[in-house]
Parts: sequence; structure tokens; C-alpha cells
Amino acid sequence: MIPEPILYYDRYDRTTKTEKVFGERWLRLAYDNPVGRFAVWLFVRRRLFSWYYGRKMNRRGSDMLIFKFVTDYDIDVTEFAKSAFDFKTFNEFFYRALKPECRPIAQGLKIAVLPADGRHLAFPDVERADGFYVKGAKFSLDELLGDADLAARFSGGSMLISRLCPSDYHRFHFPVSGIPTEARLVRGSLYSVSPIALRRNIKYLVSNKRYVTVIEAPDFGTMAIVEVGATNVGSIVQSYVPGRPVVKGEEKGLFAFGGSCVITLFRNSRIMFDADLVGQSASCIETYGRMGDRLGIAIR
Repeated sequence: MIPEPILYYDRYDRTTKTEKVFGERWLRLAYDNPVGRFAVWLFVRRRLFSWYYGRKMNRRGSDMLIFKFVTDYDIDVTEFAKSAFDFKTFNEFFYRALKPECRPIAQGLKIAVLPADGRHLAFPDVERADGFYVKGAKFSLDELLGDADLAARFSGGSMLISRLCPSDYHRFHFPVSGIPTEARLVRGSLYSVSPIALRRNIKYLVSNKRYVTVIEAPDFGTMAIVEVGATNVGSIVQSYVPGRPVVKGEEKGLFAFGGSCVITLFRNSRIMFDADLVGQSASCIETYGRMGDRLGIAIR
């Protein structure tokens, strides 16, 4: 049987493309058959597995993997804040900073921006969505946030799922200006967040370790950002100061090695997502976009 390809829409050249999946053979072996899924449940999802792999990517000598990775995934080294030759480990390269001018922030007080590079799904009303990565496959906000009272505040609200591939820029940023709370840890496993895994079980997203931050934003009201860990993510690092006002596009934190995910929530009738994001998402097709690019506009 020929594996179903992972398709995404590129909002810059307006074409549909096939994703080159990092570790695709292993992912299909692990998540596309019962024996593999049992092995994932027994071992791979557990913290020790990802801790070991993250430690391996922090060792001297792991930098030898950088240039093959850059070539295989056609990564633009001219965007790096420092030379690719200066990274001492693969993990240091993985959560690299970029030159600020390479990720310009869409202007306008009422304009929200994408919080990360990656492939995005946008749902204007999370309750009415037919499904996320496949039709009929959803999770609840209560499951995602681990807080029934907070989930109730976002009932009928809008949700953006931003999936970061290993080849993407792995720092995440604030999509709007406002005042953030301290990030609250929700403990969990570390399943893959590749569509190969999520098409099998969307609940992996709400089973994984994650951090929840609430933001009070002048133009968007109360919103929340959830950073979701995944297999081989060594750590999620928060670099902002809770309670201090932040500006749109300011760095919030970073993911160490591995694919990861950022989920952004707005309350009901507070944002209108851009049409290209919504149109593709209705067919469960992700849209590729970069941090700082326009996400949508405040309704009131």
C-alpha cells in the first residue's frame, strides 16, 4: 500500500506541496501499524527516550550533522543570526536565532501574527470544526487546557494549530501585544505531532506535556497560547517575564530538538482569521507560513 503523502498549502506561491517528513520511515513504522503503536506506548512516548535523544543532540560531535541537515531540507543559512560554522552542537543549531529583518512583523494594532514558522490550521469556531487533521477527529478545550473553567471561557472561540517540523525555525513568539501570565505546566507524554501520528490519534496533542499561558490583550481580549512538546523535544524554554507587557512578535521561548506545536486560542468573536488559512483548514490542509506574517484582524 502506498503511504498517503502529507500535503500542505504554501501561502507565498499559492501552490500545494508534499512535505519532506523528517524520519518518515520510522514514523510510519511506529504509528501506522499496531505493533509499532504498542512500542510507542511502551517506550517512545516516555520522557526518558526524549531525554536521551535530546542529550545526544547536545553533545560535542553532534554538530557534524548540521550541514547534511541543512542540505537535505534546503534551509536558508543567510537567515541565521550567526554563522552555521559557529554552532557547537546540533541542538544549538536547532533552536538558532534568526536575523530580525528575516521575520518582519505585520503592522497594525488590530493585526495578529503567526506565532511560529510552520504549517498552520485555523478554525474560526473550534466547536463547529468538522475535524482537525482528519474529518471527525477532534479534541476538547478542556482536554487541551487541563482546566475546565478556563476552557469554558474559550467555548465557541477561534483556534490556530501551528505545527513546527524539525527543519523549521524553532522559537515561538507572541502573536499580539498584551500582558502574559506565568506559563502553567500540564504534565504528559511525548508522542509525535507529525500528521502521520495525529491522523491515527488526534488525542496525542492533548496527551503530551504542554505549557499554557493566558494573555490579556488590549485589542483581542483574553487569549491563550499552548506550547506542546513531542517525541525528542528535549525541553520547552520560556524566555519572557510573566506580568511584564510584551509587544507583538516578541520572542516567548524556544523548543529544543524535535518537532513541536503551538496552539493559539482567542475567545468567541474576537478575531477574523485570514481567508487562505481558513479555506485550506476546512479541508484539513495545513498552510505554510512564517512567524510575524499576518494571522488575522481583531473584530472589536
